Amino acid sequence: MADNFKTRLRNETVIGPIISLPCADVADLLSRAGFDYLWIDLEHSPMSVTDAQLLLQAAGGRCPCVIRVPEVSEAWIKKALDTGCDGIVIPQIRSAAEARAAVAWCLYPPLGRRGAAATRAHAFGMDFAGYVARANEDLAIILQVEHIDAVNEIEAILQTPGVAALFVGPFDLSGSMGLLGQIGHGDVQAAIDRVIAASRAHGMPLGLYVVDGPSAADARARGFNMIALGTDSSYLVAAARAALAAAKGT
Repeated sequence: MADNFKTRLRNETVIGPIISLPCADVADLLSRAGFDYLWIDLEHSPMSVTDAQLLLQAAGGRCPCVIRVPEVSEAWIKKALDTGCDGIVIPQIRSAAEARAAVAWCLYPPLGRRGAAATRAHAFGMDFAGYVARANEDLAIILQVEHIDAVNEIEAILQTPGVAALFVGPFDLSGSMGLLGQIGHGDVQAAIDRVIAASRAHGMPLGLYVVDGPSAADARARGFNMIALGTDSSYLVAAARAALAAAKGT
């Protein structure tokens, strides 16, 4: 497909919200809001893979969906991919060896070792041959760089075949440097700049989480083209507070 999510990652800036509430109506609503993709989060939410699949179904094909798994695990990756998501975000990649293993778990043989079964990804077996034929090419595999070990091994990670994008996690990165939450610290920003420079040199798409529009503009100016913009819960709270403040005249 010329316009699948993986191709768009290579050619344009994509912006989408993180969904952490296991509510199908939230995915339905946000899939109609004009975002380029939805990020369904299994790492920092109470959601199950069943919840994630229901959110995918609620999005109804209107908007590509990526799923972040909780850990670098073959079982979690397999379960997430079986939902039929367009991409997968794998957190806490710390080395090239972990990157290679993660990619292998995402790809069908002979390129990898992804297991096969009758699941939603290929219409419960009704489109098995068609899905398997295109899955390796279409799937966007996104690895998170959120530990100083990954920064120190960034060149080797970038040379891992099959990676569609890297995604910087500044909070966990700061924690791995003994500076938890101090994402503006010079050392943390220098580490992020190393990732930006290396990714640019390799032509690798790069992502970042931001909380608002101005921060997204800053991220784009720095070279990030996959923007995770806010969360479903943050939008709900912000809108409710704004409405209440307006109603009270405060």
